[in-house]
Amino acid sequence: MRDVSPALPFDLRSLEIFLAVCEAGSMSQAARALGLTQPAVSLAISDLERKLGFDLFDRGVRPLAVTVAGGLLRQRAGALIAEARQIGPLLRETKHGKVALIRVGMVDSLSRLLTGPLAGFLETRADEVSLLQGLTASHASDLLTRRLDLFLGVDDLGDWAGLERWPLVKEPYVLALPAGTEAPRTVAALRKLAGAMPLIRFSSRSQTGLEIEAHLRRLDLALPRTFEFDTPYGVTEMVAAGRGFAITTPLCIREAALPEAKLVTSPMPGPQMSRKLTLVARHRELGRLPRELGEMARGVLVAAGASQQ
Repeated sequence: MRDVSPALPFDLRSLEIFLAVCEAGSMSQAARALGLTQPAVSLAISDLERKLGFDLFDRGVRPLAVTVAGGLLRQRAGALIAEARQIGPLLRETKHGKVALIRVGMVDSLSRLLTGPLAGFLETRADEVSLLQGLTASHASDLLTRRLDLFLGVDDLGDWAGLERWPLVKEPYVLALPAGTEAPRTVAALRKLAGAMPLIRFSSRSQTGLEIEAHLRRLDLALPRTFEFDTPYGVTEMVAAGRGFAITTPLCIREAALPEAKLVTSPMPGPQMSRKLTLVARHRELGRLPRELGEMARGVLVAAGASQQ
């Protein structure tokens, strides 16, 4: 049983050596790439394993293969080294009041309204801007592993420490129905509607999809599964084509940018539900930028008619 040190069990140099061995597949090749001797590399790896309390490589195969623990460290070490390499350029750029790179994740339903304003806002504050669209769950994971600096979406990180949050908008879930469909006013009528046409779903990979499924369970509605989509456009297009109805939000419908004459919206019958969109960033790492960005984004959404509370 190895002794596990209570102090931080690695430094950046040991992680660099570990990643070089992962890449090269052998201690000797990693040593040549790093300009070190093979004994020095072997000693660094052994010392890292001793401090961590885990074997990082399976030495019984060639080329060397990482263990489960080694695979986890490889994933996290890469992010740490990438962050460390940005420190110098970031510090130099602060002289000009700008950062070198800002990476922003944004839920799909905000893309049409916020892509332009966000890009315009951020280009004055960073030399390089990366705007990534997609699922909130992916953005939350990327924020925690430092592949993103902030994201705008549904905050599903609970009480996770070390984060700051700036509310953007709260909007209701509504029914989207093909044009000419009578809107159900009761849960019983909604159940009858579901017997006549399928529910077009948001996929369970999305937070919106998960929230809708939870609400259906509260209403005791077990509806058959047919089509599901990750994007607001896919869901709304199916409704507009008369292929079914959907539970969605005004922003999701707006994002699809389909002719309004092809579908109608109606309040959800029974208990109401809504979603909150929030800007989430790591606490105090970007100064005033998250607050200012949140205020700008909230102003755009309010001006566009998105309901806010």
